[in-house]
Amino acid sequence: MKPDAAQIRVLGALLEKQRTTPDAYPLTLNGLRSACNQTTNRDPVVDYDEATIRHALEELGRRRWTRNVGGARAAKYRHMLVDALQITPAEQAVLSVLMLRGPQTPGELRQRTPRLHAFADAEELEATVDRLVERRLVVRLERQPGQKEGRVQQIMGGDEPAGEVGTAGGQLAVAEAVRPDDESDARIAKLERDVADLRSELAALRDELGA
Repeated sequence: MKPDAAQIRVLGALLEKQRTTPDAYPLTLNGLRSACNQTTNRDPVVDYDEATIRHALEELGRRRWTRNVGGARAAKYRHMLVDALQITPAEQAVLSVLMLRGPQTPGELRQRTPRLHAFADAEELEATVDRLVERRLVVRLERQPGQKEGRVQQIMGGDEPAGEVGTAGGQLAVAEAVRPDDESDARIAKLERDVADLRSELAALRDELGA
């Protein structure tokens, strides 16, 4: 089962804040709720309560896509997509914008990614999108009448592409295009390392409490 809209919003907010406000990252629950419910740079604007954010984090944690890393006064949360999906900073920037703002044209992505990643030129951004398409994390939508560019949409969540999906050979049926790539093999391969990390964090916490 794919992540729902709340889980995608949480992931997008974590991806964004890691790049834009590194001093405040990882995020507390309150900080993450505020990031999800921003009224700027978000489409749609939402008003998730604490229970919704907690549930999203629990489900994402089961996927090994987020982690509670603790904190001196409050729990803090970080995403694990860099390890789980092996995404680059450039791919992280594109995914973040698509998760938080919905389908975008390449031109809109160029305008909205500089604070997350400085693409050298349009060609670099297009190459990044192509890599994400190959991994079935995003799809390119056919250009609609009156539009200069087709849009790009993330398909990590449950929403179906908002239009026909474009391919080099023509149009591809939506049902075929959205087959999930759950990266289960990659997550399993990292499970032992994640457990070791958690044990190290627990040992450090015990040492701190003992001190």
